[in-house]
Amino acid sequence: MQSERMTRRSAIAAMAAATAMLGAPGRAMAAGAGGMVTRRVPRTGEELPVIGMGSSGTFDVGDDAASRDPLRDVLRTFAEAGGSVIDTSPMYGRAETVLGDLIDDLGLHPQLWLATKVWTRGREAGARQIDESFTRLRTGRIDLLQIHNLLDWREHLPTLRTLQDAGKLRYTGITHYRADAHAELERVLREEKFDWLQVNYSLAEREAETRLLPFCLEQGVAVMVNRPFADGALFERVRGRALPPWAAEIHCESWGQFFLRYAVSHPAVTCAIPATSKPRHMRDNCGAGQSPLPDERQRRRMAEYWESL
Repeated sequence: MQSERMTRRSAIAAMAAATAMLGAPGRAMAAGAGGMVTRRVPRTGEELPVIGMGSSGTFDVGDDAASRDPLRDVLRTFAEAGGSVIDTSPMYGRAETVLGDLIDDLGLHPQLWLATKVWTRGREAGARQIDESFTRLRTGRIDLLQIHNLLDWREHLPTLRTLQDAGKLRYTGITHYRADAHAELERVLREEKFDWLQVNYSLAEREAETRLLPFCLEQGVAVMVNRPFADGALFERVRGRALPPWAAEIHCESWGQFFLRYAVSHPAVTCAIPATSKPRHMRDNCGAGQSPLPDERQRRRMAEYWESL
């Protein structure tokens, strides 16, 4: 367990150093396949595109072509744009099964980077749920397995470590979607060595900027952003409004890109996982990952504009 506490000075220094690295190709950020910016996973140096894909509420569908064909197009569009990170969970209904089927149909397994979760109580129940995820996703190796909302995390951690040792799991992580859990997330990350944190972060939910994101930056924990649109609340606030006239300066062609580019331009963020069932929205989301991302001055301007609405 790490006993030292991060000082405000060290957090600011870490953020300044990472911000300076944003323009250094081959270090914190580079242009990946499809022209999308990539960020390094701190623990390994692996580079991942900054725009990933979530599956909550979108891939929980039946077997009929009318339901699945648009999702097949979403996956194809995502892959063609250079995307790779896909996040799912057993709690998302049939999402794991549908993803596994469609990814297999499209032959995309070699290109994609799969993250899922364990979300149950008890070590044996967790192990069974994880085995089911391997089967549903049609894979022998999962890139990231996350303990969802910290549920019974001490019981599940030994299972994750065993899977890592066997080469069936690459990274471990923890997740939550509420700001009131941020302190507990930090406490767990200080106590145990997890590779990834998944957390809520957007222009409407900026609480993670205060402590959690600087902590991850300093400690070398990769960050996956959920709720980058605050469950749609960001779009509701700008409904009927045009983008600010300076949006072109930060390479934003839509509000969706404005919101995503703010989230992924934070130096601590590795990727964001917006969910969509529409290919045109996927194209727009992936467009948010183009280089260069907003710098610190531009991020302040975006936040100030949002607060003025």
